[in-house]
Amino acid sequence: MGSPQRKTSDSAFWKELYEAALFEFDREKLPERIALAEQAVTQRRRELLASAGDGVEEQECLDDALYGLSALRRISESGCSTQHGNAEAYPDNRKTGT
Repeated sequence: MGSPQRKTSDSAFWKELYEAALFEFDREKLPERIALAEQAVTQRRRELLASAGDGVEEQECLDDALYGLSALRRISESGCSTQHGNAEAYPDNRKTGT
């Protein structure tokens, strides 16, 4: 697992990685997706703190994202049977695409 490749000076990059973690259904890939998103969010938080601009709203979004990633990590590590990544939790119509 490497660090995020792209510069995070815009808010779109951390959001992309955050959403990739949220919507990852492969339990093998999920820990890496979470870690990459956490790194990007943390880096963006540092950038906002270092800048003189008003980034209060984005800072709140970043805090929420870290909280969400933390919860996702705990669920992933607990091995609990959840709808996230558990095919048995979905109705049979998922298999047929209807």
